[in-house]
Amino acid sequence: MPQDKPDEKASASAAARRPMPPAVEALNRFAAPITALSGIGPAMARKLEPLGIATVSDLLYHLPRRYLDRSNVTPIREAKVGEDVTVVGTVTEADSRTTRSRKKMLVVTLFDGTGYVSGVWFNQDYHKDKLTVGSLAAFSGKVGFLYNMLQITNPSYDILGSEESDERVEGLNTGRIIPLYPATAGVTSAVLRRFVARALEAVKGMADPVPPPVVARFGLMGLEDALSEVHFPSGAEALKKARYRLAFDELFTMQVGLAVTRKRRQSQARGVSHTGAGELADRFKSALPFELTGSQRRAFDEISADMRAPVQMNRLLQGEVGSGKTVVAVMALLLAVESGYQGAMMAPTEILAHQHYRRISEMLAGLPVCLELLTGAPSKAVLEAIASGEVDIVVGTHALVSAQVSFANLGLAIVDEQHRFGLEQRVLLGRKGKDPDMLHMSATPIPRTLSLTLFGDLDVSVIDEIPSGRKGVVTHVAGQDEREGIFAMVAREVGAGRQVFVVCPLIEESDKLEVRAAAEEAQRIARELPEARVELVHGQMKGVEKREVMERFGAGEIDILITTVMVEVGVDVPNATVMIVEDADRFGLAQLHQLRGRIGRGTERAICVFFADPTTEEGKARMEAIRQYSDGFALAEADLAIRGEGSLFGTRQSGLPDLKVARLARNLDLIRKARAEAFAIVDKDPTLSNKENVLLRWETNRRFGGALDWLFHA
Repeated sequence: MPQDKPDEKASASAAARRPMPPAVEALNRFAAPITALSGIGPAMARKLEPLGIATVSDLLYHLPRRYLDRSNVTPIREAKVGEDVTVVGTVTEADSRTTRSRKKMLVVTLFDGTGYVSGVWFNQDYHKDKLTVGSLAAFSGKVGFLYNMLQITNPSYDILGSEESDERVEGLNTGRIIPLYPATAGVTSAVLRRFVARALEAVKGMADPVPPPVVARFGLMGLEDALSEVHFPSGAEALKKARYRLAFDELFTMQVGLAVTRKRRQSQARGVSHTGAGELADRFKSALPFELTGSQRRAFDEISADMRAPVQMNRLLQGEVGSGKTVVAVMALLLAVESGYQGAMMAPTEILAHQHYRRISEMLAGLPVCLELLTGAPSKAVLEAIASGEVDIVVGTHALVSAQVSFANLGLAIVDEQHRFGLEQRVLLGRKGKDPDMLHMSATPIPRTLSLTLFGDLDVSVIDEIPSGRKGVVTHVAGQDEREGIFAMVAREVGAGRQVFVVCPLIEESDKLEVRAAAEEAQRIARELPEARVELVHGQMKGVEKREVMERFGAGEIDILITTVMVEVGVDVPNATVMIVEDADRFGLAQLHQLRGRIGRGTERAICVFFADPTTEEGKARMEAIRQYSDGFALAEADLAIRGEGSLFGTRQSGLPDLKVARLARNLDLIRKARAEAFAIVDKDPTLSNKENVLLRWETNRRFGGALDWLFHA
């Protein structure tokens, strides 16, 4: 609720009796559960969950992916062969056929009153479930002519409504520009249009969370107008101004959150000083079977300098995939132990925690250091050993932040794959000690042009060299016509005693479909390569089952591992030399780079094959970028240029709000201006308690998922 948090029960009671200004009431409706809107009950709310819509504001920020402008719709009778067109009509037929070459062909026919056109898909029968007879749909693509009929092969399409829906008339006859939304099972674009219209009505007259002087200085459209225009634009110029306002809000509130976090850290600038001589780290280095790279040495120098200072370290260690971040982290942990403190490393999955524990145990062999693993429900003996200080270093999952875990003297807390944890979990780990040094690690490269902007509250170290002795990875983007040759190569690699990953398609709509696709792939490969030992691992398996399969793969007992993207992070099998990714154009570049990083970790040449048939310019650009760039930071810059927007890490758990409108590559100047404005406000009002900033505080915390509560009210 956008009002000051009362300190006493009496003031809370008084506030409850005091009528709230209508503008603030409307703003509260903005953050209300989605079921507060008429026509949306629990059943529909469950259908909206896959779209990330749980509140009214989620719905209003579920923006159209494109718009259908009636002036750009071609009557079917005027469509010419060879032209790219958009046509709108009613589905009159959806027919599955088998061609002479035994391919499955789906033919969906539209009629718009002037003529007929068919959309044609091969081996993609699932479109039939969406394009039902009677649906009103828009097809876009290049017109062809076959069997005496106009047709569009693999058209992009949108469901606009149905014969039973009032939306059919409302959308096409009275609305010149129609918003088309990302949809899901049981929730069409037409349904979302109706819900958005109700949501806009519900928040009418709402207060603007951005302070009026900021709105004026940046020449911003009012928030309510911007939300209305971005969904139902009155024209191109109004839409441009609306998107600029929403982009500003995303960048501005992100920077406000970072500024508040940094200000709080500075105001409480205290910490532990690690005074150890570094002998343990030196002994560790001398026992390594390889020389540290220059960037590893530089990163450790920066980290150890921070650790020796009497204020809390808050540093991000970015490392290229396979660059040796763990070795640097272990050296930091040894400095903490030698200085009389405990260290902790938190990993996002049990598989990764077990792997870290196993590898670090091997690395520390012969050193007087007690290491313990903490996942799931820890035993009383382990908890007591950690609390007494008997354990020097603990490796674990988010179980580390549970209430039952206490440390005798935690001096260094490391968060691996930091973007996979929410901000609150990272903060809780830090609270297990008295201002311990914090080291965040990430193998997801962030473009150099943005790292300081996005991590304004962190110092950044970068490892951008690969350890010597590795032969690298050959990347090949393949079409389906190359499948036979690719799997002949797989058979040769398996015959030579090496191992293979096969990653199945990413199916965002359904975990069950993803698992089914992986199981079918495993059966197919087992039939084609009967001599190979083929196993399957996926996210629906129990943790113990997944770990057992991964351990057997690591031990060389499995030749080919069929998997979903759960192997993206933290699987280290040096004998794996081949990575095959099916339908690679469905994945983001960061994911593809992470997957590619699972191989080439030994001394043998590695081959990564991305099977892809991209149908969009963006998809083609992604495939060309992954083929061209092996350096993760160069790839991140390319990704930024291609997408320019979206979730910064491909995940909603980064601790930073997702960017749905702002295009990072094109908004660098706006980022700098928004950052300067945000930091200036927070410098004057560190907890945003002044009257003019209360709504901004509420909105910033809302966008951070409530994770900043502890900063504002601690």
